[in-house]
Amino acid sequence: MPIQRKFDLPASPDALSFSSPKPVFLLFIASKDPATGESWCPDVRASLPHIEAAFAADDAPTVSFVEVGQKPEWRERDNVFRTKWDVNNVPTLARFERVGDKVTEKGRMTEDGIMDPATLKAFMAY
Repeated sequence: MPIQRKFDLPASPDALSFSSPKPVFLLFIASKDPATGESWCPDVRASLPHIEAAFAADDAPTVSFVEVGQKPEWRERDNVFRTKWDVNNVPTLARFERVGDKVTEKGRMTEDGIMDPATLKAFMAY
């Protein structure tokens, strides 16, 4: 399935759009450094190849990348990703599912889980 590299994040998880009964996966990552063209976060740079390989399979679900900003923005306590989405580490891979009319977060993992192929595959299973 596709990797959606740019994703317009809604105001809250309840506003996530589900086009099928499959889970929605969001990967919160550090934005690209304008000087290098790569993420400013070394953990994100190390994790991306694992995400790209796992989600590139034909039977894989879709993952949407959400950039959290440059380092100064990310470090602000009132950063929307921290306050509305409870993201405190990058990268963070979050799984959301619709149960009835409610959106529920079913789990999340950071770089340690992302970089373990078996753990990542189990997390992606639906």
